[in-house]
Amino acid sequence: MDKLTVVLGDFPHAQAVLDGEAEIDGLLVDPVEVKPVIGAYRRMIRDLEFDVCELAPVSYLMARQEGIALTAIPVFLNRRFHHGDVQCAANSGIRVPRDLEGRRIGVRAYSVSTGVWVRGVLRDQYGVDIDTITWVVDDDDHIEGRVPANVERVTDGRSLGELLRTGEIDAALTGNAGTGRAGAPKAGWAATAAPEPTIDEGPYPLFPEAGTLAVDHYLRTGVYPLHSLISVRTELVERDPGLPTKLYAAFAESKRRHLAVAPGWSAVPRLGRQGRAIGGDPVPYGITANEPSLNAMVRFAKDQGLLDADFPAGLTSLFAEGDYPDA
Repeated sequence: MDKLTVVLGDFPHAQAVLDGEAEIDGLLVDPVEVKPVIGAYRRMIRDLEFDVCELAPVSYLMARQEGIALTAIPVFLNRRFHHGDVQCAANSGIRVPRDLEGRRIGVRAYSVSTGVWVRGVLRDQYGVDIDTITWVVDDDDHIEGRVPANVERVTDGRSLGELLRTGEIDAALTGNAGTGRAGAPKAGWAATAAPEPTIDEGPYPLFPEAGTLAVDHYLRTGVYPLHSLISVRTELVERDPGLPTKLYAAFAESKRRHLAVAPGWSAVPRLGRQGRAIGGDPVPYGITANEPSLNAMVRFAKDQGLLDADFPAGLTSLFAEGDYPDA
């Protein structure tokens, strides 16, 4: 029986795929562990190193545009709201979103999906002219060559967290997209992470009521930021056109199995809270279930110069041909 090398992050609702309990018809899974999994994104995009690999959705779209031999299925293992991801330097004087105009904001890499979602929300919802902002980065993009002129690279080895605490940047994104990690993803990345800034140290959130604002935005727009898409080497799909449907069915079965033993997303409390806030599945799979979010992601990436204006607009063209009932 043929094997598929598969790289996924730590998602309990996908574990049955790695364990082989949620079977991919006629295939065996050969799990490959990459820590941190973000390090696998670059290896997949640049070297097609794996058969199936979790990817950042925006990086996947950029790879498709560049003609890299990747396709995907509409499985998004992670979802996050982003109103709470912007922290402001203690003496920045930033009080409302438009105060960010003309400032310096830290983000790990310009094309990181969290950055795309944050910039899109700032522009769409709050009228921020994101082109006046200098985006300060400390890592390369997975796909190079699309960085706009208003991006500046940290060259002295300091982390974005340090620059935020000293006031050398006015704001920054948090977590893996900014102050939570220093530099490129590599072995031991988590162990050497720069500490998250806290209120006691000075930086403060742009949106103190971020959770309420994020859910309100979702209820008005239907946009629920996508993360962790499943990519597949195109060669494998050309060889077996039924593979995307098999993979999709396995991931859907894996999620069902997980919820049978951990109902209400009790094993992933953050997703459980998000599901209760939106009144539904916190990680819906399928094209139809994710149409508003997919459309917003493509539009934001175009607006921010990461995709060409004529990038295919049809959502079905973004994925391998297959059977994808909402799951």
